[in-house]
Amino acid sequence: MMDVCAVLQLIQRGEEGATERLFSLVYDELRRMAASKLLHERAGHTLQPTALVHEAFLRLVDVEKAQTWNSKSHFFAAASEAMRRILVDHARRRQRQKRGGGLQRHNLSSFQETSS
Repeated sequence: MMDVCAVLQLIQRGEEGATERLFSLVYDELRRMAASKLLHERAGHTLQPTALVHEAFLRLVDVEKAQTWNSKSHFFAAASEAMRRILVDHARRRQRQKRGGGLQRHNLSSFQETSS
């Protein structure tokens, strides 16, 4: 079985099937990372570790934005950062919805002036 660094090189060269090979090699470690990150989130968080892993992995291997990694540890650091950003984005979306989303605020004084 190939190691992570070798598969990362295959991805950089654009070899077909390398992304799937990488996913199977790193999935368990990414799953542990995701579970650990979610332990520090609020109770009842709607994201599950598996969903976090899949979303982070998709960001890491996005063909449109080719990325290169120097080593296995560099890849996992990038994965950790991607997971953190996903959690932050998720929290921001939740706060936005909780705080009224796109609703416009109006001062009561403007309503009083028009009714007088």
